[in-house]
Amino acid sequence: MALTYIWAGFFIIGFIAALAQWLFMGDVEVFKRIVDGTFESAKVGVMEIALPLAGIMTLWLGILNIGEKAGAINLLARIIGPFFSRIFPEVPKNHPATGHMVMNFSANLLGLDNAATPFGLKAMESLHTLNPKKDEASNAQIMFLVLHASGLTLIPLSIMAQRAVLGARDPSDIFIPCLIATYVATAVGMIAVAIKQRINLFNTVVIGWLGGITAFIVGLIWYLTHYLSKSEIEVFSKVTSNLVLLLIIVGFIVAALRKKIDVYEAFIEGAKGGIQTSLTIIPYLVGMLVAISVLRNSGVLGFVVSGFTWAFSQLGMNTDFTPALPTALMKPISGSGSRAMMIDAMKTYGVDSFVGRLACVFQGSADTTFYIIALYFGSVGIRKTRYAITLGLVAEFSGVIAAVWVAYLFFH
Repeated sequence: MALTYIWAGFFIIGFIAALAQWLFMGDVEVFKRIVDGTFESAKVGVMEIALPLAGIMTLWLGILNIGEKAGAINLLARIIGPFFSRIFPEVPKNHPATGHMVMNFSANLLGLDNAATPFGLKAMESLHTLNPKKDEASNAQIMFLVLHASGLTLIPLSIMAQRAVLGARDPSDIFIPCLIATYVATAVGMIAVAIKQRINLFNTVVIGWLGGITAFIVGLIWYLTHYLSKSEIEVFSKVTSNLVLLLIIVGFIVAALRKKIDVYEAFIEGAKGGIQTSLTIIPYLVGMLVAISVLRNSGVLGFVVSGFTWAFSQLGMNTDFTPALPTALMKPISGSGSRAMMIDAMKTYGVDSFVGRLACVFQGSADTTFYIIALYFGSVGIRKTRYAITLGLVAEFSGVIAAVWVAYLFFH
């Protein structure tokens, strides 16, 4: 319902702004710009984004299905399992909820959204069997939701695909920045919930995981900032991102061949979902792109960006990042809305511009808190969310801060 009000509000606010420009500024072209923009945005959403996206999604969903059949998710589940048992102390050892949660996060890491959602719903259902207050979120359910909302993803597949559709020179150059930003969001969210729930994070397994990953990321950033120039950082990002992705593809295929899996049939099976995925997003994409077009052509979006630019400039900050902020502001509310904002930023400022890349990193830095809470808590009838929304937004905000910083490091 919240999304309905937001979508309708875009049109109403845009109309009021256009009416004000006509009455008080004599802008007789404003209504024509808005109407022309709606037609153009609808055409762009279908012909220039959704349909070309089908081919790219078909390829990658096929590759990821090979990885799933090769046991990539099960391998991740075995690796992550000991860590999960420490941060979910209220879940008994060997309880089915642990396996479901690990499978959910493993699927998310690989970008397997279609597999991740069923695992996530099953995990929430399993956690609910341990919940003594059926209408109120338990500690374990809140930890699961906040970690899920932080959106930790190894392969930002849809973002890279949309960059490719819009003609990016290197669609995967946002791979490492997205990974750093989403890791920050996940770590902050987990630590915030652990403090609230008085979970002891000072044990060898948790410290080993968090300390190891954090040390690697800090070391990487220290190396990039001390030994490489801006141009060399960009080259490093391109080479590393593409090498990692290629290794994942080859690794999936080799692992599947070792298990005597028919890799071509596995590819075809997964690839069939590519067309369906693209067709499914068309109504959402067109609806949001048209609504955002109304805001932009009525001058509202420009006014919002100008307001942020003025506020941050008063603080003495560089304001090159502010045109990308609409993507970050929309992200907690609507995944399709933030995706449309990201695409709008890339088309307006350039797919390889600083703003275009930052909007992509915003999109990949966290998930959609309100949607996730509504979906997962709603599936088991939880009405009292306690502090889940607050800490979910804390995780998302930390991801936004990290996204701005890492985008300046890699792209500015």
